[in-house]
Amino acid sequence: VQLQASGGGLVQAGGSLRLSCAASGSIFSIDDMGWYRRLPGKQRELVAKITSGGSTSYADSLKGRFTISRDNAKNTVYLQMNSLKSEDTAVYYCNALIRERRFIPTLNYWGQGTLVTVSS
Repeated sequence: VQLQASGGGLVQAGGSLRLSCAASGSIFSIDDMGWYRRLPGKQRELVAKITSGGSTSYADSLKGRFTISRDNAKNTVYLQMNSLKSEDTAVYYCNALIRERRFIPTLNYWGQGTLVTVSS
């Protein structure tokens, strides 16, 4: 199983970016999917999570600017980031709890990270 993230890049403050993360491989089902980020010099932190049923949760500081969504048919999670600020500059990682076969526990998978740089 692999998670492949894409969509990062350089954007001016106030702009928008949309990150995508597609899971591939031997997948029976996917539970929660999410996005985390690591700001320069900081530990990785939660950005947003979404359940298989579509319930979402966000870091308090990002509510209203970031939106997480998923396409279960494509095993893909998205992060729409609007009104970006220089302090959003970070490496963004996708995460998913994936069950590879029926009746076995989910395993925690991480994408490779995609860099988002917001210039002021």
